[in-house]
Amino acid sequence: MTHNVDPIRAEVVSRFLLATAEEMGATLIRTAFSPNIKERADCSSAIFDASGQVIAVAQRVPIHLGSMVGAVDEILKRFDIKTIDPGDMFMANDPYNGGGSHLPDINIVAPVFIDGKIVAFVANIAHHADVGGMVPGSESATCQTIFQEGIRIPPVRVMRKGEINRDVVDLVLLNSRTPDERMGDLRAQFAANITGTRSVMSLFERYGVAETQDAIATFLDFTERRFAAAINQLPPGTYVEEDFLNGNEEGTTARIRLALTIAEGRIEFDFAGTDAQLNSARNIPHRALLATIYTVAKSLLDPELPANAGYYRTLHVSAPAGSIVGPIPPAAVGCRSISCGVLGDVIAAALSQAMPKKALARSGPHQLMVLAGTDPRNGRYFVNYETVAGGMGARAVRDGTDAVRVHASGASNLPVEALEHAYPVRIERYALWEGSGGSGRYRGGMGVVRDYRVLADDVVVSLSSERQLVAAAGTAHGGAGAAGQFILNPGSADVCKLPSAAAEVKLPRNSLLRVCTPGGGGYGNAAERDKAAIERDRLEERVLD
Repeated sequence: MTHNVDPIRAEVVSRFLLATAEEMGATLIRTAFSPNIKERADCSSAIFDASGQVIAVAQRVPIHLGSMVGAVDEILKRFDIKTIDPGDMFMANDPYNGGGSHLPDINIVAPVFIDGKIVAFVANIAHHADVGGMVPGSESATCQTIFQEGIRIPPVRVMRKGEINRDVVDLVLLNSRTPDERMGDLRAQFAANITGTRSVMSLFERYGVAETQDAIATFLDFTERRFAAAINQLPPGTYVEEDFLNGNEEGTTARIRLALTIAEGRIEFDFAGTDAQLNSARNIPHRALLATIYTVAKSLLDPELPANAGYYRTLHVSAPAGSIVGPIPPAAVGCRSISCGVLGDVIAAALSQAMPKKALARSGPHQLMVLAGTDPRNGRYFVNYETVAGGMGARAVRDGTDAVRVHASGASNLPVEALEHAYPVRIERYALWEGSGGSGRYRGGMGVVRDYRVLADDVVVSLSSERQLVAAAGTAHGGAGAAGQFILNPGSADVCKLPSAAAEVKLPRNSLLRVCTPGGGGYGNAAERDKAAIERDRLEERVLD
C-alpha cells in the first residue's frame, strides 16, 4: 500500500492515462487501412505499468483486454529487460505462446522509458482481416486445430530502436491473402504506440517517476477496495449455472458449467463440470475467459468502475485443463468471441441469482460471415471479415437492447456504404428482425436481418455462429429469443438453410445470403407486460402479427 498520495493527483493521473489510451485508439482507427479497423473499429488500446498491470483501457472491445495483458506478460518472460531499448516494439498473437486469444488479433507492444528505465508499456491490438490459414479471414468454427487458423506469432521484436524489422513484417505479409491491408494496418498500430509513448512520457516527466508510480498504485488500490465493497453487498453463497455451445457435430451441444462463489471481498469462478475441449474453433482460451469474466462482473456490479488491474485482484478463476474454457494445444480457438457471448450469459445468470434486481436474461451473440473472392472492378482478391450484432437479453427493470454486441464483444457493424464501396456486394436489406426478441414483462432485444447480394463470380463465404441451436433463454418465466440462421437465396425456388458453421461455401453471382442474428431472452411473465408497452411493440413492429 502507498501512503500520503494526493487523491486529486491520483485521479488526474488516472484520467490522463485513460485519455491517452483513447487517443491511441483514435489514432489507430483514423490511420488504419482495412474497413475492419477504420470502419468497424475492431481494435483496442491500453496502458500498463512496468510490471504489466493494466492501468488504463480504452472502452472499445473488451475481449481484447485479455490478449494485451497476455502479450505484455509473455514479453516480460521472454526478453531480458536489459536487452530492450527505447523505440523497440514487440508483436505477438499466439494464444498458447504469445498471450493472445486468437490469431487474427495481432498485439503491438512498446516500452516507455524515462532516464533509461522502463516505467510503463503501451499496447494496441488490431483484428487483421486475414492472417492465413485454411479459410479466408482466418476464422471458421470448422477449423479443428490452431494450425489451420493462420500464422502463429510468439513475442518477437518487430521494431528495433525505431526501425521496422522487415524480416518479421515480411513473414506476416507472406502469410496473408491481403498483404497490402496488413501492411497498412500494422503501420497504423505502430503510429498508435508512438502516440501513446509520447503522452505517457510527458506524464512521468511532469510529476516525476516516483510520484507518478505512487499515484498509479494508489488508484489501483482504490479500485480494488471499491469493487470489494460492491461484492460485499451481495449475499454470500455458491450459485450454479450452465449453458450450451454447439458441439463437435451439427445438432449436438457442449456444456459450459459455472459454480460462482461469493465470499468476503472476492468471487471465485469454478468451471469444473464444463465439457472437454471441442474439435472445432469454439474453444475459449484462458485470456479470453479472463477478459469475459472481468467485463461481465464489472458491468453488473459496478459499471462506472475504472477498468484496471485493481479490481481483477478480487476475481479468482479455476478452469479445468483440456476443457472448453481451458483448451490445450493444438485446440482451435478462432471463434472464441462468439463462444464468449454464451460464456457471458452463464456468468451473468449466476450473478443474477445473487442480485435479482439487476438480473439479465440471456442474449444473442453476433454471427460471423467472411466473404472472399476477386473483385471484378479491380481484379484484386478481397476478404470481407464481418460480424453482425445480435440482441441483448431483457433486464429485471427494462427491455433488452436491439442490435448490440453482448458481453465482451464490442466492434461495430460495417456500414452499408463502406461495405459496398470496398467489396463487390450490395446490401438489399438491413433491419431489425421482427419477433426475434423473447416475450416477457420486459422484452428481449431484437436481432438483425442483413441481406448480401453477391456481385462477383468466384465468391465464397465462411460462417460461424452460436445460438442457432440453443436459443437465448428468458428469465423469471420470460420467453426465449429467436435462434439465429443463415439462409441462401430466401424466397426463391432454390432456398437453402446453411449450417451454423461452414467453410468456403460457393456463392454464385447474383445469389443472396441472408444473415439473421439471434434475439435476447425476455424477463418476467408476458401477461404482466404494460399495455402501453404492448401498443408500442405493435406500432414499432417488434412483434409479428
